[in-house]
Amino acid sequence: MQLTRPGLSVLGTLGAPTLPQFLSGVGYPRLQVGKAAADIEKPLQNGFPWGSRQAARTNPYENSPTTGVIRSYDFTIARGYIAPDGVNKSVMLINGQFPGPTIEANWGDTFSINVHNQITEPEEGTALHWHGLLQRATPWFDGVPAVQQCPIAPGKSLTYTFKADLFGTSWYHSHYSAQYAGGLFGAMIVHGPHENILYDTDLGPVLLTDWYHKEYFDLVEEVMTNRPPPKSDNNLINGKMDFDCSRIPAGGPACTPNAGISKFNFESGKTHRLRLINAGADATLRFTIDNHTMTVIAQDFVPVVPFNTNVVTLGIGQRTDVIVKANMSPTSAVFMRSNLTEKCSSVNQPYAVAAIYYEKADKNKTPQSTATVFDNSFCGNDSDFGLTNSQDPLTQTKPLFPFPALQNAATTQDIAITFGPNSTGTNVWYMDKVSFRANYDHPVLLLAAAGNTSYPYDPQWNVYNFGGNASVRVIVHNNFFVAHPMHLHGHNFFVLAEGVGTWDGKITNYPYTQRRDVQIVQAQGYLVIQYDTDNPGVWPFHCHIAWHVSGGLYVNLMEHPDQIRQKVVPQTLAQTCRDWSEYSGHNIVEQIDSGL
Repeated sequence: MQLTRPGLSVLGTLGAPTLPQFLSGVGYPRLQVGKAAADIEKPLQNGFPWGSRQAARTNPYENSPTTGVIRSYDFTIARGYIAPDGVNKSVMLINGQFPGPTIEANWGDTFSINVHNQITEPEEGTALHWHGLLQRATPWFDGVPAVQQCPIAPGKSLTYTFKADLFGTSWYHSHYSAQYAGGLFGAMIVHGPHENILYDTDLGPVLLTDWYHKEYFDLVEEVMTNRPPPKSDNNLINGKMDFDCSRIPAGGPACTPNAGISKFNFESGKTHRLRLINAGADATLRFTIDNHTMTVIAQDFVPVVPFNTNVVTLGIGQRTDVIVKANMSPTSAVFMRSNLTEKCSSVNQPYAVAAIYYEKADKNKTPQSTATVFDNSFCGNDSDFGLTNSQDPLTQTKPLFPFPALQNAATTQDIAITFGPNSTGTNVWYMDKVSFRANYDHPVLLLAAAGNTSYPYDPQWNVYNFGGNASVRVIVHNNFFVAHPMHLHGHNFFVLAEGVGTWDGKITNYPYTQRRDVQIVQAQGYLVIQYDTDNPGVWPFHCHIAWHVSGGLYVNLMEHPDQIRQKVVPQTLAQTCRDWSEYSGHNIVEQIDSGL
């Protein structure tokens, strides 16, 4: 049946549940009032599942808890029809929902997520990536096909089991071609310490996404046939937004006007946490709330020293947690806004709004508030732009738990981003003169675990083997006129410097160097990142614009291959590859892009 309502998700509705400070119940000891002394279970240490660990005093990379609690989820991926903005289209859904189900755990819990591939008409492989988690003990469950696993074949399943080793706000998404642009994504929340700032209500994830009325595969075909980058048709907040149906061409898809926007509850005098996530395919965005100032408390999975801003900038994959004081009267109503940056992105309709209703506001009326004024022309991470007119995020942001990067890394790798024709005349992206292309049948990590760490006959895999070096500095030179949100798997990297032109060799804001897992490299600019090689594995480093990684803007960074060989890979990974080999041996796999 074709659904003409925005999926089954409650996100963006006034009935959406708020999030707890942490998950309680099954698996955790608790004090049972009224029981005999022998039957009383021990209370949580310091009242929290993570015990006495604090955001400002705990190194999360060396001292994360292990609770022993399993958080189980069951995902079925299948095609369906939804109309999140009134325009009916075919998408991929998880458990029939758009956005996909929000998954939650406490810091130190273990996720166990059984993923069933029921994609048909046509069939496709799939794989899910759990964005930002380190996967310290489970690099094969990072979820990138051709790198850490084979795709999950149609009709088959794979259970991802991994520790929630960092805390804060993130998301999960398909890493198979550009499937997530077709609906395969959802929020991932890991509850952890936040003694740096208190708040009254956690309103949960705010998923901000550009939206296309064409199917994702058709868009990939456009990208890979030298046509201009596809323009997004709309902009959604938690999977909802109106659309002007008069813009649908004759013979186009069915469109219902006034489909409805997302709505949120505020209570006057209270403080509210919003977890902002750019889960789009292409666009950098700027987020504001009319008549309100936001206090930033975290960027990606890194708590930061709180600072105030009027505008939050998010590249694809980036997250920012903010606290907002409801400082207006109980009858007030205002808009939150997500503006796609037209200078920095390919968009047709860049504006999205959602309504915030105070407790005594008329929830049937549209807010009449005035938008925040800001400069939308800068294509970088301007962290507190709007209050100080700063365009340097690195000097404004300090991790709550700071530790300085090594001033001299063990090894340095320069990587230049360029764009041009390949041998067939198709324009693709290059990183250091190589355009990546995946081989779904031979995941690089699994080859490395078997002792094969050199691939001279497969340069298109773009593997950089850093051996046993203790730290790596990567200097990205963007020789093109568009910006790229660069994401590294398996690490929070230090952002040593970024800007336009050539790096002068100076580390910004040392020793309070910013850390995160996505950072925008500006057009005709540079980005200098550094990370400690404390996580043996093969870790993707790529632009998070879907069409750019489809075009090959991707490298693999291998660390400590000798330790990779010592790891015992679960048999489920071998079975997944056997299943994929059986499927691809009897069916044509239309890999028209890089595969990722």
